[in-house]
Amino acid sequence: MKTLLALILFNVSISFTASAQIDETKKNPFTGARVNYFKHTVLVTNEYLDLNNGSYNTTNIRLILPIGSKHWNLRADIPIVSKNNDQINKTGLGDFSFGATYIPYIDTKKGIALRTRIITNSSDDPNFGTGKWVVLPALLYGQYIGSTRNYLWISIIENQTSFAGSNNRNQINITSYENIVFRYFGKNWIAGDVNFRYNTVVDGFQNTAFIEYGRKLTPSNMVYIHPSVAFGGEKSYNYGFEIGIFILF
Repeated sequence: MKTLLALILFNVSISFTASAQIDETKKNPFTGARVNYFKHTVLVTNEYLDLNNGSYNTTNIRLILPIGSKHWNLRADIPIVSKNNDQINKTGLGDFSFGATYIPYIDTKKGIALRTRIITNSSDDPNFGTGKWVVLPALLYGQYIGSTRNYLWISIIENQTSFAGSNNRNQINITSYENIVFRYFGKNWIAGDVNFRYNTVVDGFQNTAFIEYGRKLTPSNMVYIHPSVAFGGEKSYNYGFEIGIFILF
């Protein structure tokens, strides 16, 4: 709990000391397709993961709401999880999460953002959640590459740490470093991502990588598909496939 309070105080102090001169009508690293932080957004995704002993499927509904001067946004995620193997074939609610992102510095080519999320211990079945409350502070950096702004690079450092919950479940302590590169062309984009994740509890890497293709269907609606693969000595799944639909309003 002390860690959580320190993180909240840190983010609040940043909000009063950092300069955030931003014009949301200008093209900048956090307003493009797929990564827009400044519009009301509903995102519905479905991700299938192949496991060594079955599969794990998550349908997630995410709501993003800009607030105030829109330097801040709030986020909430409601997952519906299905787990299937020889012993379990169940579907139910997963762990609800909420968070906030603050963008203290941005211009038309590059910017940074601070994000904090809380994953709650709220699933209705132990198979669908971690059994822990988890805090996830993150630092994001975005930059357009080249003068045409067709390429966007986003780098993310994040830590996941459990701070409460069931004593019968494993602690969570994972640090990740992720790099995503987007290529925009017309109404379309393609992306590639590599995420290096070190899990202190299992003392091993649970890395992932994906490629993605997305398209704007209308100015306010987008869709993407995104196959992924896990690698590392302690990988948490084998391969996955995700599809997502954005609604901006």
